[in-house]
Amino acid sequence: MTNNDNYKGYRGEALATLKRFKAMVWSDVEIKTSTGTFIGIVLPRSENADPLHVVIKVRSGYNIGILSEKITDIKITGRKEANYKIPEKEFPYSPGKPMVKLFGTGGTIASRLDYRTGAVIPAFSPGELYGSVPELADICNLETEKLYGVFSENMGPEQWRGAAEAIGKEIEKGVAGIVIGHGTDTMHHTAAALSFMVQDSPVPIVMVGSQRSSDRPSSDAALNLMHSVKSAAESDIAEVTVCMFGGTSDVYGLLHRGTRVRKMHSSYRSTFRTIGDIPVAMVDRDKITPIRQDYKRRRDDKNVTINTAFEEMVGIVYYYPNMRPDMIDSMIDNGYKGIVIAGTGLGHVNKPLYPALKRAQEAGVAVYMTVQTLWGYVQMYVYDTGRDMMDIGVIPMANMLPEVAYVKLGWAMGQTHDLEEVKKIMHTPISGEITEREPSNGYLIMQGGVPEVEEFISKYRK
Repeated sequence: MTNNDNYKGYRGEALATLKRFKAMVWSDVEIKTSTGTFIGIVLPRSENADPLHVVIKVRSGYNIGILSEKITDIKITGRKEANYKIPEKEFPYSPGKPMVKLFGTGGTIASRLDYRTGAVIPAFSPGELYGSVPELADICNLETEKLYGVFSENMGPEQWRGAAEAIGKEIEKGVAGIVIGHGTDTMHHTAAALSFMVQDSPVPIVMVGSQRSSDRPSSDAALNLMHSVKSAAESDIAEVTVCMFGGTSDVYGLLHRGTRVRKMHSSYRSTFRTIGDIPVAMVDRDKITPIRQDYKRRRDDKNVTINTAFEEMVGIVYYYPNMRPDMIDSMIDNGYKGIVIAGTGLGHVNKPLYPALKRAQEAGVAVYMTVQTLWGYVQMYVYDTGRDMMDIGVIPMANMLPEVAYVKLGWAMGQTHDLEEVKKIMHTPISGEITEREPSNGYLIMQGGVPEVEEFISKYRK
């Protein structure tokens, strides 16, 4: 082993500190610092990381960085080269179990950490997934296919089309259900797109991701994967749903309808929330419990409608005070055919934008209004300003979420550029994207601190 291999990725002050105490990577160490003592294993560093910190994995399983200038002593108690590759075992086939197809798009639903680069490497073959989450074999027979290997921010219409077409082919083959592994940041966009591109599916289509990679003790990857595969294999909810942690504990997941779900926290494991409604079901290792009954049921046929037409010259604008009309003008001048506005309050923008909105109408650009509050409905009849905007062609979109309205407008304009026909499509609910009313407990669910929510959570808290 070369000297560089002994100190993988370290450089500068951190490398000098490790060499001074002869503490190589993978050494079991007790590090004394000016602020305390830390016990753990010296980990490799990313080649792009700073040269100032020594990183160790402490006994709790978490990684911490220690500023090298604060290290006063390192005691070495042992060393064993670690192998972070996920063990691969042949996924057992059971004739009596349902077949589930798992598509990958690049998320970290099961993964290992490459300490050379600091990147997460997905584990994706059935054997790797079985090695990571052996419980999957108790649920179904599993086939996997990598559709894409991209970060979720790079998912878009091209990938949505490809995923929808792949789903259609698997339904024709007779799979019991489909799981799509996806990065969490834009999973709600893809869920909305698939809800419009894949209609009347006879089987569940379940999207899943993880907020924390599998090398972390608090990872949600394994449970999310088990819950989503169980839902695809056994549920009778034949819709596009998102399956993620339901609460803060490792007890249950929630199935959210693909057009009413949104990522609501940057790092929380239970980041996905149903907005303006309630989730479709709860799922744990033992059962699937519907919370509502108005979902589309599983069927025995293989009939499905795949419609992937999508107009990409559609955009979304988040209104802010003092927004200038050139924001709208530039979209018109650049050939945009549709604009979704996330307006304030009941659906408002400032008056200086009105001439630009009028110009959009004259140019044949479809403009739709949603609310940036997310919860609640656009109500443009309440104030004169709202009525003025409707007079110049701005169309209210009830309680459709801004991102969903953007996706649906692109899909609707992929069907036709006749603006009246587009309007009919936009106002016709296809997959729960518009609801007649919010349920009384919709806004409160999982918000914490109020009696109704505390009662709900207490039933499932360990």
